[in-house]
Amino acid sequence: MPEKKPLEIILASPRGFCAGVDRAIKIVERALDQWGPPVYVRHEIVHNRRVIETLKGKGVVFVESLDQCPGDRPVIFSAHGVPKSVISEAKRRNLHFIDAVCPLVSKVHNEAIWNSRNGRQVIMVGHKGHQETIGTMGQVPGDDFLLVEDAADVDRLEPRDENNLSFVTQTTLSVDDTAETIEALRRRFPNIVGPKVEDICYAASNRQAAVKAISDRIDALIVAGAPNSSNSKRLVEVVRKMGVANAQLVQGCDEINWRQLGGVAVLGVTSGASAPEDLVQEIMHELCRRFDTTIEEFTFKDENVSFNLPRSLQ
Repeated sequence: MPEKKPLEIILASPRGFCAGVDRAIKIVERALDQWGPPVYVRHEIVHNRRVIETLKGKGVVFVESLDQCPGDRPVIFSAHGVPKSVISEAKRRNLHFIDAVCPLVSKVHNEAIWNSRNGRQVIMVGHKGHQETIGTMGQVPGDDFLLVEDAADVDRLEPRDENNLSFVTQTTLSVDDTAETIEALRRRFPNIVGPKVEDICYAASNRQAAVKAISDRIDALIVAGAPNSSNSKRLVEVVRKMGVANAQLVQGCDEINWRQLGGVAVLGVTSGASAPEDLVQEIMHELCRRFDTTIEEFTFKDENVSFNLPRSLQ
């Protein structure tokens, strides 16, 4: 057998499930225990292929419309949140529904509602078409919301009253990019009202800080996560901005570009907030099989956040 090439791996923490994702998955599992399969979920409960396939195997049916849900089975709304119109439709049809929205996303919803009720037009900093953005913008009347994706969009805004504005942000954005966008908003609209505590969730901030902290030590980074997971994609973007161009977002070992690791001496490994730890361990096992590895655990910050389940499931 050819001699294995040496590879140093820095395994970054925190990584993996955040409290909101953990809560959402537990809600689905508890609903299965309480009602038995099938249980319906509107949209992916979290953005991860491994999680979705595991839940499908237990009897969960994922749909994109309430029209696909029978009236006698429970339906769960994803952690990303849904527009008010979806809640209203579920009530109109007398569906038994459970909203698994992350409490930190609910905080953003409440900020938008409060500002709208106080007569302010709300500017959403987020990604167009993302489920969280759709859900947040669906909390208030359509003309009360404007969307910007980055600082460049701020100059193109045409608010109805420049002196009566507020802003909220998607919870899974890049910390640095969002700060630039907020700075542009405050520069153009000095009277704009923002949240007292930033909307980007602790998990996204901590995972981005962790890869930043190791960026000057690594030649490449593997992020375990899904291509439709906003927080996972941000980790790749963040580390590339720090100068590590060789960064991959993968859903499993079968997606790793091994050629890109050919000249790598030090590799960082982490995962997005919706990726299960067993996926990271599978990647680590395959790396150890292919390389002569030494592994360093790097922890930026310990996380001990947890959210209660809905009372109906406790």
